[in-house]
Amino acid sequence: MKKSTLKPGEQGHLSDLKKGQVAKVLALHSDNKALRRRLLDMGITKGVEVTIKKIAPLGDPIDIELRGYELCIRKSDMQNIDIEVVK
Repeated sequence: MKKSTLKPGEQGHLSDLKKGQVAKVLALHSDNKALRRRLLDMGITKGVEVTIKKIAPLGDPIDIELRGYELCIRKSDMQNIDIEVVK
């Protein structure tokens, strides 16, 4: 069963977004301290806006744009990032 697309104002995980959607990061949660540090170092912090640019043919990894640059990230890592859809 396919998940429906999140609408503006709804909350979910970064991995729930479709190509072209824009969201604001609400929180970053991970038991893995090294992963959390790496995501923070790459600029994924509370309040930053993220745009889904490209999705690989098999759905992983996903290319996102934030803070003026593009970043490829695994879908499993994106599930640790809580977001609110902007558009």
